[in-house]
Amino acid sequence: MTQQPTDELIDDFGRRVRYVRISVTDRCDFRCVYCMSEEMTFLPRAQVLTLEELAMVARAFTELGVEKVRLTGGEPLVRRDIDRLVADIGSLPGLNDFAMTTNGASLPRYARQLRDAGLTRLNISIDSLDPERFRRLTRTGDLSRVIEGIRAAKAAGFERIKLNAVILKGRNDDEVVDLVDFARREGLDISFIEEMPLGDVSDHGREETFCSSDEVQALVEARHALTPTTETTLGPSRYFRMSDSDTRVGFISPHSHNFCSTCNRVRVTAEGRLLLCLGNEHSVDLRAVLRRHPGDIEALKAAIVAAMPLKPERHHFTTDGDVQVVRFMNMTGG
Repeated sequence: MTQQPTDELIDDFGRRVRYVRISVTDRCDFRCVYCMSEEMTFLPRAQVLTLEELAMVARAFTELGVEKVRLTGGEPLVRRDIDRLVADIGSLPGLNDFAMTTNGASLPRYARQLRDAGLTRLNISIDSLDPERFRRLTRTGDLSRVIEGIRAAKAAGFERIKLNAVILKGRNDDEVVDLVDFARREGLDISFIEEMPLGDVSDHGREETFCSSDEVQALVEARHALTPTTETTLGPSRYFRMSDSDTRVGFISPHSHNFCSTCNRVRVTAEGRLLLCLGNEHSVDLRAVLRRHPGDIEALKAAIVAAMPLKPERHHFTTDGDVQVVRFMNMTGG
């Protein structure tokens, strides 16, 4: 029987939180140019939430009416015993959507275990289909391994698999149609993401590489007619359909089509900070609550409920290279 929430997570602007993204690690086996610096200092392990603490955070949110949990990183599949955490969360009552964002490189090993443990959907990041360009964008990634991971995920029987591509002008915008055609051939969805100004990246000037969703959509529509839909996965993607394919094309547009007014999401970082907005530093230290009151789910839930007034009305991202948030995306939970 589904447990009824003791409280609803509603912010001061009437938005109900239905979706939490939980980062299980800030570490990654890639070094994507828009996500982190080439040389990174990662969190000491003692500062990262334990698997048991992460499972309790997920349980607290579902008991407060959250319907969707997404595990993120860094790269979640570099976390030891990740399949055990997936099994713990996958068994929670009231969870209608359980997903993970991954770079895909470890899916040949983990896809079947994750599906058997209760994970239902995957987002797999892939920004180029050219092996050399892929390595330049990820600094360390092997495209063939990611494609092998995509096919392992398909074989494992996930309900839905979506590709994510961050499009940078002059870097990979010439591959937009190729990425759509790859998704069509593989029977996958795809979302194109505007780069988010988190962290001071040294690889490129964001004002020079910014590519809006409208520009990307125009590139797609030069080959494939797109029809807007009202479909949602509780996330920020605006989805479009093509008449000759089951593939959905989505656009995540924090700059050009601001979705703050309908935001139903919060994030928990690997060190236990509850971030109320991707583009602001408003946060609550859930790790302190977990370690001050070990095993006390009610204390944790009370801290989460009390944090809701901190959720701001909107972020203030710009496209001129100005960085309002100094933490990198891998520290935020991708």
